[in-house]
Amino acid sequence: MAATALVLRAGTRRVSIGDDVIQRAEHHLIEFNPAFTNIIHTAGPCTIGSIAEREDPFTSLVNSIVSQQLSTGAASTISGRLRITAGGELSPATLTALTTDSYRAAGLSGAKTRTIQGLAQQVASGELDLAHLSTSAPDDDVMRQLTALWGIGPWTVHMFMIFTLTRLDVWPVGDLGVRKGWQLIHGRQGDPGQKEFQTVADALSPYRSVAAWYCWRQLEITTNRA
Repeated sequence: MAATALVLRAGTRRVSIGDDVIQRAEHHLIEFNPAFTNIIHTAGPCTIGSIAEREDPFTSLVNSIVSQQLSTGAASTISGRLRITAGGELSPATLTALTTDSYRAAGLSGAKTRTIQGLAQQVASGELDLAHLSTSAPDDDVMRQLTALWGIGPWTVHMFMIFTLTRLDVWPVGDLGVRKGWQLIHGRQGDPGQKEFQTVADALSPYRSVAAWYCWRQLEITTNRA
């Protein structure tokens, strides 16, 4: 299989990660941090590449905003209601046309309503070139332009870069699940502290997104066993 496969979707060039790239990432993690060996063998291949093909960048960002500080089930329910309210499509045009009351009826808070409306307006007006950000912009530019929008913080952008843009070297330092998973993988001495956690995975570059994915899986597996 080729290292990467290009997938056309909703007018935007998307990248689907090939099996050989994931295998190379797994070998890299094991070589530079052997503590990952068990979870890699237990959880199986990382699925970041396959998830990226399911949503266009705008829809993915909207769903990430909806998901902030919510359980997966609650977020899915509200996203579904919002899609129905928008006529079946989460697009800049349909979301800018909705009233604030329509958002709230779907279950969105005032803050999330403001964030989604602001994003939709920026994309619809062309002030935010989401297609360029998704295909050509460096990670720092993606972070800078998206966090300039009201209500979008680093966590949302990190999730967007990992699961939608399939960028393999993102380390979501603000994600509690990644930190807990890291601690579980590394045992009693696994907590490096909040400050050190920003650089604790530097040796795993350029595959820190894959490391984060395995941290999530470790936490999930441990929680399910409890």
